[in-house]
Order: sequence, then structure tokens, then C-alpha cells
Amino acid sequence: MTRYVYDFVEGDKDLKDLLGGKGANLAEMTRMGLPVPPGFTVTTEACREYLRTGSMPPGVLAEVEDHLRLVQNQVGKTFGDSGDPLLLSVRSGAKFSMPGMMETILDIGLNDASVTGLARQTGDDRFAWDSYRRLIQMFGKTVFEVPGEAFDEELAAAGGMDADLSTAQLRDLVFAYKKVFHTHTGRDFPQGSHEQLFLAIGAVFRSWNAERATLYRRQERIPQDLGTAVNVMAMVFGNRGEDSGTGVAFTRDPATGRRGVYGDYLRNAQGEDVVAGIRNTMSLSELAVIDPAGHTQLLSIMQRLEQRYRDLCDIEFTIENGKLWMLQTRVGKRTPGAAFVIAAQLVDEGAITLDEALQRVTGDQLAQLMFPSFDTTAAPPPLTTGVPASPGAAVGAIVFDSAAAAAATGPVILVRRETNPDDLPGMIAAQGILTSRGGKTSHAAVVARGMGKTCVCGADELLLDGGSVTVAGRTLRAGDVISIDGTSGKVYAGAVAVRPSPVVRYFEGELTAHGDPLLSAVERLMIHADHVARMEVHANADTGADAARARRFGASGVGLCRTEHMFLGDRRELVERLILAEDDAARTEALAAQLPLQRADFVELFAAMDGLPVTVRLIDPPLHEFLPPLEELTARVARAEALGTDPGRDATLLAAVRRMHEQNPMLGLRGVRLGLVIPGLFAMQVRAIAEAAAARVAAGGDPRPEIMVPLVGAVQELETVRAEAEAVLAGVPGAPPIRIGTMIEVPRAALTAGHIAAAAEFFSFGTNDLTQMTWGFSRDDVEGVFFGRYLGLGIFAASPFETIDGDGVGELVRIAVERGRAARPDLTVGVCGEHGGDPASVRFFHDAGLDYVSCSPFRIPIARLEAGRAATGASGSDSR
Repeated sequence: MTRYVYDFVEGDKDLKDLLGGKGANLAEMTRMGLPVPPGFTVTTEACREYLRTGSMPPGVLAEVEDHLRLVQNQVGKTFGDSGDPLLLSVRSGAKFSMPGMMETILDIGLNDASVTGLARQTGDDRFAWDSYRRLIQMFGKTVFEVPGEAFDEELAAAGGMDADLSTAQLRDLVFAYKKVFHTHTGRDFPQGSHEQLFLAIGAVFRSWNAERATLYRRQERIPQDLGTAVNVMAMVFGNRGEDSGTGVAFTRDPATGRRGVYGDYLRNAQGEDVVAGIRNTMSLSELAVIDPAGHTQLLSIMQRLEQRYRDLCDIEFTIENGKLWMLQTRVGKRTPGAAFVIAAQLVDEGAITLDEALQRVTGDQLAQLMFPSFDTTAAPPPLTTGVPASPGAAVGAIVFDSAAAAAATGPVILVRRETNPDDLPGMIAAQGILTSRGGKTSHAAVVARGMGKTCVCGADELLLDGGSVTVAGRTLRAGDVISIDGTSGKVYAGAVAVRPSPVVRYFEGELTAHGDPLLSAVERLMIHADHVARMEVHANADTGADAARARRFGASGVGLCRTEHMFLGDRRELVERLILAEDDAARTEALAAQLPLQRADFVELFAAMDGLPVTVRLIDPPLHEFLPPLEELTARVARAEALGTDPGRDATLLAAVRRMHEQNPMLGLRGVRLGLVIPGLFAMQVRAIAEAAAARVAAGGDPRPEIMVPLVGAVQELETVRAEAEAVLAGVPGAPPIRIGTMIEVPRAALTAGHIAAAAEFFSFGTNDLTQMTWGFSRDDVEGVFFGRYLGLGIFAASPFETIDGDGVGELVRIAVERGRAARPDLTVGVCGEHGGDPASVRFFHDAGLDYVSCSPFRIPIARLEAGRAATGASGSDSR
């Protein structure tokens, strides 16, 4: 028979799955001999069964009664006794900390009879009636969902501050609360102590599925099926007078990581008074003055706990009539900066190894440290709030189109309804991007995150009208300055002061780590991560400037150079000429015009990455990205005809667009298909790569180019391109050896990887397209259609475009790696999709056996850290 209840003396800190974090830690403190009130834990298994069936599992109530008798024996009081009652607290406690998300009920066991017994035994009528009114309020809100405002109104009518109320006022407040309870529930407040206890346990179980708890787990990526344990403990009272109180303490500063004890103490109060923030607390140094013995004992216990847990500990305690009680401890939450500082400190102290220190920090924390932030102390109220899509703080003048952003001489914010690939030059030029549509997986969000640009999406209160935008009754025009916060989603009018990230300045070489605790910790852990990592980290870089920055950030090469990005802006006309060419001569002329430009691009890129591999992807654009939209051209030609003027080039373009129009361009004429349909296109690019490499060799450089063929689905496609490329390479004297490989971005390529490997020296997974094609939906279209609903229903724990779908897309990756290496054991395998810089995805790719990940320059330090964490066995942080 399954056992559902454990005394504190029976567990330890390693039983979090069964006892929850709080229960496991209470058990650990009990085993250490610390002053913990007697109690027991109802397990997470009981919660899961309760939520599955809607009722308590058989035997749970009997087990609770058995363990309650043990508590009574230890305390020397009886639960339900009206003369000298034992009172209980009932607290939630899941495996992962979810502060404030679930429920707590204190003072269980009080009723109309026992309140007078408590007053008589303690000699404190006021304390007894204060405890009773707290029980009615917490029990009503938690168990019967009585609106908290109804109780607050009665408290306000009585005087507003509970600490100032007299005994008579508290007694009257109890009667008022009981009326509120009856009005909202249709029943009297339960007088049976055991009924109170069992109802409270069920309510805490149900709070696991409360909306705020569900949202919190989704945000923190905590599994939804874990359930919570319930901890039942003998009450100790911080509201017994001036020699009593309650507090929260940390063994180090959770904001900065500085050594020393930090915390707050509140006299004559219970725990929820500290959390509520309705009364001013005192520091622990002030506690040393009013209760030296209690303060000394607390410091000793805190030191022991930090030594036991080998980490920053967060502690809740109560002092009752001068006696210290420990109510909770856990590995404390901390800011990202404190996480790095504390990890390095603990290594210095000999408490943990460098491998363990890597497991105490995360790529997500490093990402937060790399974004600039606003100094909001003098900021105006925000105009609106959208979806925080890419963190950071950006200030600039409003521009409404990509061309204006690219032409601007100062910092600008690109404001659009939504962005598309045509906006890329403007997005690159802008300080930040603000859209009125879309969300975290929209085009604007994905591209901005990849570039490390601040982005706020889905600010639907923005009303765009040509050259202006109206929000909150205010109209802003091009040139007006705004500030956007990609961490909070807030949008401000005017310039808010920005604080640059010292961590980014360190990676850029502008600051040294010497003397700075944070930068020293980051440097130390990054060096160790690079030392232990098995995977390399390459960069997605299309220009020499991108590559140079990536190298400063620690990239071991370029894993993806997107040559189609080299044809945007002024060069777009060259692609139009190629597409419109009606014969071989015109096509040859168009390609000849592009060759020197491509060659110069590659010379710059190879110079920036001298001595490191540079993987150049042959052009992979859906053609619609290089031609005006059909609707726009149709309107322009119609307008010219209506005015009796010659539509000229527009008419030629319209004919070409109609001839090549595709219902779904992302699944159409692009990638390898484009190279096979337009003779000479890939050959021109291969020649440019080879001649650029030969020029670098002649100049004394060490270029290491690789050619990647995109969108291959059949080995025959790759064989055809490879034969043409090898013929071109053979005709370029002085070029170094150049490997040829392919992107695996269609499911068929993954499934036939064994065949494709025969013609490929390397694979690089294009996980953006592989995700789209595996799931059968478009990244650019699904955000506002059903993604939000899917996330809400738990179908997605996270967007599959942000974190790799391990069961589906990830399985294709595993298959391709296994089959590709079976055919070619020396096959190099990497990934260059958006997932290459996502911390959880990096760990997946390590486990899948990839040789490298490639990501945007800004994300390189994050991927480096996670590659090291993956190599040391970290699967995530339990300090959630």
C-alpha cells in the first residue's frame, strides 16, 4: 500500500520529488538538530492522486491522524482541545520553489471555544483574537475562495492597521469576518478542528492548479504534473508580544552576492505580515540589539545551513517569547549577477568545484547580464506595454520604415505593425524594434533576439497611420524620441537614461575583470566552460564586422554566412536583373556584375576569421524576398496605365512576378532548387569564395572556407551541385582546400542522411526550417493564430522556435547524426538555426553528439557557457 505521510524526522534534503522542497528541507533541518516545530509532510504523490480523482487517496486521512498524534505527544497539547489547543499551520511545498504562488493557512484548530482557551493559557486575549481573525481570513480566501477584498473592507472599517487594534476591536473583527464568510459561502465558519485541517490540505492541493501557479510554472518551465506536498506543522507564534516576531534572512546578499547576513525582522507579527509589506521591518542588526541571544543563535544556524547546502540559503524564522524556531530553508533565489559572484566565492572557499560552479549559473542568467537596462528612477509613466520579445533598453527617434532607419545618422527605433524580411536593413540599423502586432515568435522577435536587438512586440494599443502613431491619447510622429524596454515590454515617451551592460563591455574588450567581483566571476567561469566543453561555438555572421565581434565574444569560427543577406539594399537590383534575364547572355552579364562584390564580401569575412573555419551558405532566398509584392506591382502598373504613362520596368517586373508567383514561397523555388534552376548562380558564388580565399592566402592569411548547400532533400541534388562546385574550385589557382557540405532542414534530408553523407563532408542543421516543416506551420504566421492558446493549454511548454522540440524535431536530428556518421564516420555535424544560442537547446545538441552550435554574435557567450555546463552534466538549475 502506498504511503502518503512522513514525519519530519524521516526525510532529508534529497527527497524533493516526494516531499517537495520545503518538506525535504524541514526534514533536513530536523535531522541536523535545529529547532524545527514538530510536523509531517503529505506527499506530492497524494496531491497528484487528489487532483486526478478529485478526492483524497484512500488511507491519507488515517495516516494524517496517526502522525498528528505523534505531534501532539511531542508538543504536549491536543489538537481540538478547547482548553489548551494545539494549533497547526498548513503550507504548500513543491519540488521547485514557487514563492507566493500557492497557499498557506495558519492557526488551524481555533474556533469559538478554543479561542478563549488560548487566551486563558497564554494570558493574552489580544493575541488569541488576532490569531482567530487571521485563521478566518486565510481559511475563507484559500478554502472557499471568499474575495480578499471583503475581509480588507472590514479591516479598514475597524481601523486599517491590525497592529493598532485593541482586543475588543479584534473580537469585533472576528464576528465581522464570520459574517463575511457566511455571506459568501452560505455556511458558518467550520468549528471542527479536524474538518478545518482536512479542508485546508485539499485546498493547498488544489492551489497547484491555480491560475497564478500555472502561469508561473509555464514561465519558469517547471513541469505541470509534479504536484505539491503539504507540510503540517505545530504553530509557533511571532505575534505574542514585543519579545516575539518573524523574519526572513539570507546567508549572503541575494542582490549582489556579497558575503554577510541579510534579512528583515518584524516584531509581534506572523510570517505573512513580512511578505505583505504593510508594516516596516527592521534589519537583522537591529535584532541583535533587542534580542542578542536570538540573533547569535540565528547566525550560527545560518552558517551551519550554508555549510550543509554549500550555497546561499534563504531562511524563514519565528521568535516566540524569546525562543527561536526555524520554519523553512531553501537554496535562495538570487539575481543573475549574484549567481556568478556566489558561485566563484564558493569555489574560493573550497565548498564546491569549478564544475559545480558551472551548474550554479545558467545561460539565461548570463543573457540577462548582457542587456543594457533603463534607470527608471526618473522615468515617466509608460505610454503602453507590449510583449517583451528581446531584452534590453533602447532609445531613439521614431522611424516608420526600413529605408529611413538605414539612412538615419542617429539612433532610431523602427516602429511597424509587423516586420518582414525586407525590413532587415532597417532592423540592423535601428537601436530597437517596436511592433503593434506579433509576439515572442514573430519575425521581429526572432530576428531581434538573434541580433541582440531590443524588441517589444504586440503593443496593440499603438495605432499606426502612415507617418504617425497614436497611443494613450498622444500622437507621435517620425523623429519623436521614445524608449522601449525589451525586458518589461514598457514603452516610454522621450529618452530614459540607459545603463550599458558592463558584461558586454568586458566581452568587447572595453573593460577588464580586474577588481570587479562580477566580471571576475564571469571571466573565471567562462574560461572553465571553454576548457571543459566538448562542443565548439561558432557564429552566424554575414559581414566582416559581425565576424570580428563574434571573435571578440569567443567564437571558434563562422557556422553560417547567409549570402542572400549580401544582396539586400542597393544590390537588390542585381538579383532582379538575374531573375529577369531572358537569355544566357543577359544572365551571364548579371552574374558577372555580382562576382566582384561577392568576392570582396568574402575577403573581408575571411580576414576577420583568419585561421578559423567559415561556413558559407549558398544563396537561399524565397524569391518573393527579392521582388516587389505582386499586389504592389499590380497597383503601380494599373496606376500608370490609368494615367496614360509608361509603366516601364514595373511592367517587366510584374510579368516576372506573375510567372514565378508561388502560393507558399517558403516551400518553393529557393535553396538548392534555385541554384539548379538558374544556371551559373551557385558557380558564381563558389568562384567568389575560392578567389577570395586565394587572395587571402596570397596576402599571408589562413582562410578556411567551407561551402554549404541549402535545402537539400535528395542526395542527387547535392551531387549535382558538388560536381559543378568542384569543377569551379579546380580552376582557381592558389585556393586552399574547401570542404563541401549541406544544411539538414527538410525532414527527408534527416531520414536519408546516410545517403546524403556520401556527398557531404559536413552537416549543419537548419532548425528553423526543420521545425516549420516538421510541425507543418509557419513561424511568421502562427503567433497570433494559435500559439498563445497552445501555450495556455500546455501543448507547448515553450515555443518550438525558441527551444528545440526534442521529441519531434530533435528525434530527426538524432536520426540524421546516427545515419550520417554510420555512412561517414568523420562527418562534422553542427547546428546553425535559431536554437544554436538557446540554453536548453545547446544542452540537447551536446547530448545528441553535435560538434558545434552556431548562433548570433550576441549569444556566443551564452552558448559557450551552456556548452561547458552540458559537458559537466548540468541539466538545469534546481534553484528555480
